[in-house]
This record gives sequence, C-alpha cells and structure tokens, in this order.
Amino acid sequence: MAPPRVLPVPLDRFRWAALAAALIGSALAVLPPAAGEGPPGRPPLPTEAVDAQDVITPVPSSLGADPDRVALGRMLFSDTRLSRGGDRACITCHDIRTNGASAVARNLTADGTPVPRNTPTAFNAALSFRLGWAGDIPSLPDQAEIALTQPEFLGGSWLRILAVVRGDPALAGPFQAAYGREADRAAVIDAINSFERSLLTPDSRFDRWLRGDTHALTEAERAGYALFQGIGCAACHQGINVGGNLFEKVGIFVTIPNKTAEVLRVPSLRNVAVTAPYFDDGGVATLPEAVRLMAQAQLGRELTPAQAASIVAFLGTLTGSYEGRPLTAPAAAPQP
Repeated sequence: MAPPRVLPVPLDRFRWAALAAALIGSALAVLPPAAGEGPPGRPPLPTEAVDAQDVITPVPSSLGADPDRVALGRMLFSDTRLSRGGDRACITCHDIRTNGASAVARNLTADGTPVPRNTPTAFNAALSFRLGWAGDIPSLPDQAEIALTQPEFLGGSWLRILAVVRGDPALAGPFQAAYGREADRAAVIDAINSFERSLLTPDSRFDRWLRGDTHALTEAERAGYALFQGIGCAACHQGINVGGNLFEKVGIFVTIPNKTAEVLRVPSLRNVAVTAPYFDDGGVATLPEAVRLMAQAQLGRELTPAQAASIVAFLGTLTGSYEGRPLTAPAAAPQP
C-alpha cells in the first residue's frame, strides 16, 4: 500500500501554533528561573535545562490538599458499596497501584458493555484544564459526579451513597471531623477530589533533569527531547502536564486508520510509557506506533524507526513516582 501523501507544512500555521502553545504553557506553569539561577545552596541550572522549562515544568510534590480529606477520599475511591451493583469502585478502572488506568483498550460498563473511550489515567488529572478525551468535563467535581452516578460507570444514587457513608462509623466520624458537618453530597465529592489532587507523580527523571540533575538523562534521551521539540510535538504537548491544556483536531494532515477526524483534548504525556494501549479508542498497542501515527497525522511527518525510537526514549523519562514508587504498566488483560 502506498504511504499517505504528506502535505507541505504551512510555516505560518506552525509559527502561530508554537506561539499559542507558549502562551498557554506560560499561563499554566511557574516561570522558569533564568540561566544560572536556582535555590540557595544548589548549583546553578544548566542553560539547556532552563530553556527546557520554557516548554515543560516539573510536577509539584503537592497541591496542598487537606490530609484528612485526602484520607477520606482514598477510602471512597476504593469503596465498592457506592456503586449500583456493589461490585465496582473508582479503582476498578483507575488502578492507582500501577498506572492509574488499566491494561484494556476500553473498560466495561456496569452492564458489561465496553465504555465509549479508553480510560485515561487518574494520575496528574488535577493538572489538566479539562477532563475526558473530548474535554467535555469542566472540572474534578463534575467528573466525580459523573463517575459516581452515571450508569456506564458506578451507577450509584446519592440516596445510597450518603446512606453508606453516614452509616459507617469509619466514615461518618471522620467526615464530621473534616467538614464540621454530616457527610453530604458536596463533602463526598470534595473528599474524592482531595484524594485525586494528591495523585501526583513527581520525581520523573526528566523533572530531575529540569531541576539541575545533569546525570538524570542520557545523551540519547536528550536527543529525543530535542527531536520532540524540533518537529513540533511540543506545540501541543507542553506545560506542566506535557499536554492536557488545549484542544486539537486529530488528523490534521492525514486521518489515522479506523478513526474519524475530531477535536479532542490534547492528552498529557506524563507517564505515557506505562499507559498503553493508546489513543481514545485504545486502538494502538505500542508507544513507537503511537508516536509514528501522531507525527504523520498531526505534523505531516514520516518518522524513521530511529526517529520514533528517539522520541520514545525521551517519553520514557516522563514516568514519575507515586508515594515513592515509580509507576508501572498493569498486568496484561484480555480485551473486552
């Protein structure tokens, strides 16, 4: 089969895309230090790392969530009693013991049919400006409401959820202490959101490099990052979450096989090396293939295997740690 026709890249379009990306990224991220500056007592940051912070900034270790509310949210995140059938919880699809998602292309709904899209990771979701593949969920509270009550997810009812929480001494007392009132809808959502705001993955090797650890990346990984920037990936994948802060049409130059061109939220690339399968339908099994297809569809570029491998090497440095443990891919599971 002949390769798809690659259209010439309109320079002005990329110039404007890069400018828009820079503006969005700077609005969401803390400004990087100037070359040679850094915290007292630490060696100055290399110019290369300072320049990189104009594109990507490190994941923070905390967003300041209240620890008592985080503890409540952690319990609710794993509590199957909140679901309609009493057999599933948030952690059923968002496995925070591994990658915050799952190994299947699409998880199953409460009635056993596949959900419309691949499950995004819960890690670092609090750093994205909108949620869901389509970006149609405005905020974490909206997402929690949908997850708890929509029939394709937990399918619970607030009458049942509050009865469970208020009737369990292990939850009722801590809710009273943390919120100064009996558990209600707003408090339950806030507790889950407090826990979700704690699901951060700092300390990736790339972030350590950004902070001045010159030995955190290999020469090959730095070359992969340079290529990632040079061909235009960073026009959409930038900021603290390396994505997750703008919308883009999927299929600008060519349409990805078996997919329709549509506008989606640009996904975060944090921990992408351990969150296969890829794309909103979970239709791509490997990261090199996902990189190759994205370059073709979004940038009009045909990458060589060596170029794809170089970018994949960089992407592997974006895997962070949760509670001191590097994220891992979950065990393979059969496709639904």
